[in-house]
Amino acid sequence: MANSPQSKKRARQRINRTIINRTRMSRIRTFIRRVEDAIAGGDGKVAAEALRRAQPEIMRGVTKGVLHRNMASRKISRLSKRVKLTGS
Repeated sequence: MANSPQSKKRARQRINRTIINRTRMSRIRTFIRRVEDAIAGGDGKVAAEALRRAQPEIMRGVTKGVLHRNMASRKISRLSKRVKLTGS
């Protein structure tokens, strides 16, 4: 349990930060899910548009510190590959 004023403040900040990060991750997962649903539906144009909207959201997760840079790049790369296969 936090005892000093500083550690009590850090505990409060951690709670707020956790809420914000959870919201960001949920938003990113939603964008990814939209791309995957479009791929599953077999519509290449919708999938490509969903991917175009998802890419900046995923990279924003990197700048905000909720995703690792390599993980985000890997996600985008794999989604791009699947979208490309759907389009052909």
